[in-house]
Amino acid sequence: MLRIFFVLFSLIGFFGTNTVWAQKWPDKPIKLVVPYPPGGNVDTAARIVSPGMQEALGQPVIVDNRAGAGGLIAGEFVAKSAADGYTLFFTANSPLLHAPIIFNRPAYQWDKDFVAVGMVSFTPIVLQVHPSVNARTVAELIELARREPGKLTMATPSAGTTNHLLSELFQSLAGVSFTTVHYKGNAPATTDLLAGQVHMNFDQVSVALPYIRQGRVRALASATDKRVASLADVPTFTEAGLKGLEGATFTGIVAPIGTPRDVVMRLNAVLAKVLAEKSVIDKFDGIGTEVRVVTPEQFHVYLKNEYDKWTPVIKRAGISAK
Repeated sequence: MLRIFFVLFSLIGFFGTNTVWAQKWPDKPIKLVVPYPPGGNVDTAARIVSPGMQEALGQPVIVDNRAGAGGLIAGEFVAKSAADGYTLFFTANSPLLHAPIIFNRPAYQWDKDFVAVGMVSFTPIVLQVHPSVNARTVAELIELARREPGKLTMATPSAGTTNHLLSELFQSLAGVSFTTVHYKGNAPATTDLLAGQVHMNFDQVSVALPYIRQGRVRALASATDKRVASLADVPTFTEAGLKGLEGATFTGIVAPIGTPRDVVMRLNAVLAKVLAEKSVIDKFDGIGTEVRVVTPEQFHVYLKNEYDKWTPVIKRAGISAK
């Protein structure tokens, strides 16, 4: 009887201490680890929400860019960090879900090494070409590619990103071939596209929109089920005659597995509060991105669906960074 009492007392003490610890959190700066260089879609989203999170939490919220290996460097860093709510992975599709498969390096697994905190943004993707490319429609681009297979170059932020997967699916559906050029992030890929070093890419509207408006690139189609409001004159791929080409990029936050539930829920609540602010919504709207407020459970389900949808595509296409 005495032993049972001791065990119960110990458990009460443990949970009591854990609750007190969670109530004190945060008492030092928090890192949002971004798997790409500054300037891309994911980095932009992190920098939009970090000031509001900092104000709500009363501690500095620092954007920490750790680019490389398709997101593995950042992902592994966070997965191996203490599960205390101070080091978070501000990620997108590929770094979280697909990089370990593509690089054949099981440094982490999205559902075993991380816990979902919440989604931040949902961004449609558009196919764009440099103005020097003699194609103003998807049909003209396909015809150009068929005349000279492999001559056109397609930039991607990294192997296995949604941008890259859409490129592979495009080539398969259209029966054409491009020369794929992988970069270490969206920013350098965009720089080379604007300079005419590569011919085209699939890019998030949040990054592409200003350059499209300036005429520095030409948008041919959006990989969406309906037209993007900020690009109302750009057809979807279905409207352009190529069905089945749809995909988007999310950004969101996950934490190392084992992060206290109270901390996860507080982070989710803070994120929801920030994303409800008109100034934040306007910033995302201004770059062609919509905010998404979901619970940790809803985000987990979304991640599973994305993993189940694109993993077979990666394996069938033999996409590998090795």
